Amino acid sequence: MAFLAALFKHGLAGLVLLLAAAGWANAATFSAQRGLNLDIWVSWPDESRWDEEDVLLPFPEWRRTVDQAALKRLREAGFDFVRMPVDPSPFLSDKAARFHDRLYGEVSDAVRVVTAAGLKVVVDMHLFPAGGNRAIGMSQVMDDAALFERYVETVRRMARTLAREDPTMVAFELMNEPIVDCAPGTTAWPDRLGRLFAAARASATRLTLVLSGGCWGSADGLAALDPATIPDDNVLWSFHSYTPFLLTHQGAGWAGDFIRYVAGLPYPPHAVPRAELDAALERIRERIRADAPWTRRAGMLAYLDEEIAKLDTADELAAVMAAPFVEVAGWARRHDIAPQRILLGEFGMIRQEYGTQAVMPAEWRAAYVADMIDLAERNGFAWSIWGYGGAFGVVEAFEGEPTEGAILRTVEGLPRR
Repeated sequence: MAFLAALFKHGLAGLVLLLAAAGWANAATFSAQRGLNLDIWVSWPDESRWDEEDVLLPFPEWRRTVDQAALKRLREAGFDFVRMPVDPSPFLSDKAARFHDRLYGEVSDAVRVVTAAGLKVVVDMHLFPAGGNRAIGMSQVMDDAALFERYVETVRRMARTLAREDPTMVAFELMNEPIVDCAPGTTAWPDRLGRLFAAARASATRLTLVLSGGCWGSADGLAALDPATIPDDNVLWSFHSYTPFLLTHQGAGWAGDFIRYVAGLPYPPHAVPRAELDAALERIRERIRADAPWTRRAGMLAYLDEEIAKLDTADELAAVMAAPFVEVAGWARRHDIAPQRILLGEFGMIRQEYGTQAVMPAEWRAAYVADMIDLAERNGFAWSIWGYGGAFGVVEAFEGEPTEGAILRTVEGLPRR
């Protein structure tokens, strides 16, 4: 009856679900264990220049600087796949219209560069917020019904493009971190996810599809889904975790008006003498008192105290970090989903915010990543670290400069599977 209800409700989408349930799509053709996210943009070109070939191509932009030798080094370090973010905005922009056909081919070319290096790849449709340099982002796609339809068609065509690739080497993630259903009682995402799934599955019957919940692809968002509405075993279910945010996003000005004042908190906090931690907290308070809007200062100071109190001891920190994994593992058990069908698609700790001087010590970042990997692997989940370069850089910092390499050494030191 659930399948028939889906058919009446979704039309073609329901038909695809019904066919999937009947065995059109079987067990997952793609499997992965340990991954790294590639970069999406480095130059962040303005949309006004998306009609210029040397600005938009090659696509994705990482292909300008990451060659096959660099990808092979990832394989040698112990990664078996990469998650490859693809910005859908150029596919939706009229400014890039003359390149639309070529962009799909560019994604195929990028996939083949990765697989030729011996790595599997998750092609990740990775919308960003719109801003001064682009008109279309996550909010526009979610709020404009006509634009969402165009996004569905982009997913459909991307699936058709990727269907030509080896399904044991390539998987397709339909939307990164959907910003919807964060308010209590909202349930818009399941219907939209069903439509995206139907479009992709109709175009690629053998391709493993990667699906996530709403509210930024969080564990809560995934646990809110009823996977019975997607009766298809050829699916990986994804969630992201950057818990605790207070530590993982220090100084990230794009992540809110509070976190930009936070810097110098060690990981784990209890690893340093209490006097040292208190001194770091007082420096943060001084920055808030000096630079934050006066109407926000008291609230920020109270929030800092509340958040650090949750991490006071090793046991408290461990419980906070484990909570998303406990939630997802419980959801998977309730719905008879095997652990190997769960992907921790993103996690990591910032190294350096753009335009700032403060650099998180490499040993703190490596310790955090090691603890998150342990949580994922003890639960039987695959994982992929964010990211190759930039603010969270594992391999590179800014301008192609190498990082300290501590996280790579952590991965290299893991027992091989």
